[in-house]
Amino acid sequence: MTFASIIVPAFNVADTLPHTLDALLAQSWRDFEIIVVDDGSTDATVEVVKSYNHDRRLRLISQANRGLAGARNTGIYAAKGDVIGFCDADDLWEPTKLAEHIWHLRENPHVGVSYSGSLLIDDDGQPTGHAQRPRLNRVSAAHVFKRNPVGNGSAPVIRRAALADVSYMPPSESERPWYFDETFRQSEDIEMWLRMALVTDWAFEGVPGLLTRYRVNSGGLSAATDRQLEAWERMVAKLTPLAPEFFARHTREARAYQLRYLSRRAIVDMDRGRTLTLTRRWLEQSKLPLIKEPVKSTATLAAAAVLALCGEGSLRRLMQLASKFNRAGGQA
Repeated sequence: MTFASIIVPAFNVADTLPHTLDALLAQSWRDFEIIVVDDGSTDATVEVVKSYNHDRRLRLISQANRGLAGARNTGIYAAKGDVIGFCDADDLWEPTKLAEHIWHLRENPHVGVSYSGSLLIDDDGQPTGHAQRPRLNRVSAAHVFKRNPVGNGSAPVIRRAALADVSYMPPSESERPWYFDETFRQSEDIEMWLRMALVTDWAFEGVPGLLTRYRVNSGGLSAATDRQLEAWERMVAKLTPLAPEFFARHTREARAYQLRYLSRRAIVDMDRGRTLTLTRRWLEQSKLPLIKEPVKSTATLAAAAVLALCGEGSLRRLMQLASKFNRAGGQA
């Protein structure tokens, strides 16, 4: 395993794409290609890619808009690598990320998906003081369903063989197989991770460190919670026939974690009404998040209570204090 492909889906990302490409081209592991899939951009995305024509490791594929899943599928199909990584066009990789995943996969032939933790950055590329620090080993399908340790679409590096094991050709497709389900415009990544965990023997395992910088866009977060929850529920409905007993046993707890996550997004957006609705719903689904993750769950409940009882100003002051604590060395 000496060659890797990095897929970069790109739709109207001319502002952030140069930073992403610079970070990828600076990888310490040198034997790789980058495939930028222009997904019908109408800005200067294509011109940005062409400005890197001095580096033969970079390839551009343009297509009519098919969404994030469709761009990833096109990139996978065109890739030459034995391992395939993904980096969204507004995220960044640390210089050693690819090397660490390749060594991890080399040393662990049973691992199909290698991933890392992620540092969260804001619109300006600055750390927010928060990070995704996922479970790294002994990951079951239930862990993938409930807590999605992969975390985000820029974190994993995956064996081509593992991707081949979940590929399929839907009746509507005539050009190339699907790996990610292109009917999903949200939750397309967790749908594929969970499908792989349920129907193959490939292991999910992480490597230490925050090797991805994952951009969290500000504003309008709570407005997307309905769509995200709808996509998550559709994922459950789609995959339940594959393992009915699994979903009967785990869905309520997994839904509680999903609702808790969405309530945290609503809190960040200071959406009082949606925060209260989502908080009530996740507590109704299952109390297990309170038992298994008491610190995070209690912090979420406390923030929801402050927003409801004291208002946006008090919560913003509290969040600023928490952010200063995190930057000083505390944990999110």
